Amino acid sequence: MEKESKLRSILKAITWRMIATGTTFILAFFVFSGTGCDDVLQKSSIVAGLELVIKLAIYYLHERAWQMVPRGTVRHVFDKHGKEEVDLGK
Repeated sequence: MEKESKLRSILKAITWRMIATGTTFILAFFVFSGTGCDDVLQKSSIVAGLELVIKLAIYYLHERAWQMVPRGTVRHVFDKHGKEEVDLGK
């Protein structure tokens, strides 16, 4: 099986972050509006914006780190230690 390209990892990170950041914005909006905060939209946008940038970078690094682990390695480690084989969706 081929490894994913860096471009594919970037596109996956961006589309996931759009979904996750939208969810964070909605959650922050309801939390801030429920507390009687001023500038609810501004504060929700700040939280969502920070979350977008930080978690996009973390997700990309996480994806690239997993690309360095050869497929089947995790299963091999569990087999080696006499534990039950774990199917990780392969």
